[in-house]
Amino acid sequence: MRNRGGIQGVASSPILVGAVTVLVIIVAVFLAYNANNGLPFVSTYNLKAEVPNADALVKGNEVRIGGVRVGIVKSVVPVQHANGRIAAQLSLSLDKNVEPLPVNSTITVRPKSALGLKFLQITPGNSSKGFAAGDTIPVIAAKPEPVDIDQFFDMFDKPTRDAIRQNLAGFGNALAGRGPQLNEAIGALRRLVVHGQPVLRTLVAPSTDFAGFWQALEDFSATVAPVAETNASLFVALDRTFAAFARVSRPYIQETIEKGPGTLDAVNADLPALRPFFDDSARFFTALKPGAKALGETSPIIAKALHAGVPVLNASPVLNAQLQPTAEALVDFQRASGVFNGLNLLIDTNNVLKPAIQFITPAQTTCNYATLTFRNLVNSTSGGTKLGNWLNAITFTPPAGPNSEGSPASAPANGHEPANHLHYNPYPNTASPGQPRSCAAGNELYTSGQTVIGNPPDRITTTTDRQIKGQAEGK
Repeated sequence: MRNRGGIQGVASSPILVGAVTVLVIIVAVFLAYNANNGLPFVSTYNLKAEVPNADALVKGNEVRIGGVRVGIVKSVVPVQHANGRIAAQLSLSLDKNVEPLPVNSTITVRPKSALGLKFLQITPGNSSKGFAAGDTIPVIAAKPEPVDIDQFFDMFDKPTRDAIRQNLAGFGNALAGRGPQLNEAIGALRRLVVHGQPVLRTLVAPSTDFAGFWQALEDFSATVAPVAETNASLFVALDRTFAAFARVSRPYIQETIEKGPGTLDAVNADLPALRPFFDDSARFFTALKPGAKALGETSPIIAKALHAGVPVLNASPVLNAQLQPTAEALVDFQRASGVFNGLNLLIDTNNVLKPAIQFITPAQTTCNYATLTFRNLVNSTSGGTKLGNWLNAITFTPPAGPNSEGSPASAPANGHEPANHLHYNPYPNTASPGQPRSCAAGNELYTSGQTVIGNPPDRITTTTDRQIKGQAEGK
């Protein structure tokens, strides 16, 4: 009876009941107020994360993994790095069951609704190493966020809306009054679908790799994405170009199009006659290319020659004035008696000397023997050693042996000692007609212990002493 009376006494006290009610309400309000910040006395896994742009992410927004809430954003503060870049640093309070978060995880700021609410999406990685409590998820882990609906609607600015309005008006005018044609097109669409089925089956066949086409198209789009602004400027320039064409479309472009068929007929009639000319021109310019290339290389020399020829051209009138008296004197000389007899004798002399000149000329022009002969004559009287010049006679004992030079001989010296062998070329090759093109005199090799008479068969050269010196001097 006492206990029942005590309970009834507490329940019958209005002040005590009111105090308990107020206490319960205060605790409920406190818990509701702190619900977004986490329940008190609950252990959490705290991390920090950096994103390039928080983009309306605020304190109290959710942190989700796979669409499930695993924590909240405690704070959002701006930070500036040493390189001057600005980022947003997020303080995250996560559930303990998330710990440890793999270090190769990624984060994305995503919209929660069309009203602008955001949340932080975490995509855990597969690394065996995780972030410790208090670590910072680097900014490189923040992936680009999806395009929000407000950003999507931002592209419909006033110029775009005006253009859409004009397009709708143009489409309306294009479709107005064309109901029968549209009906016919819809009726023909059935036949298109029927006949298009084989084409579609071919497209979706594995052998066509239709999926690879779309992958290649995606790669192509990714390739041209960096030049999107350039392409946009191209279309702007095309708009200006076609606007200029529109201003002259009538009557100028219209008249050009009207005259096009007649012009095309005339061209078709004239091209067969012009084809040989074009072919000859192509061959001419092909043959001209080496000359043009050589002209480009020799143009500095030609320019110098032209500069040097200017004084000569200035003096040419004087020479031209002297040419006429000279020509008249030559005519008078031709008419003089005895001139033709002298010319005939000169012709006979040339005919007589021609065989000898044919043999003598190569000896000088090819082998330089005449110059070397006069040089050796001069050197024989001026050159020498301390014992005297080269004309002094030196007595020596000839080598002994058969047919040696010290006794009568019946044949060329040919033995007993290596030095007792005759080396003599009485008629050396001088590159004359009928001979090998070689300069044998002075180029014979001395073969010890062997008699050599005549031109050596293994010595074919046109190089002499003076020519070697001339080559060394760049002549």
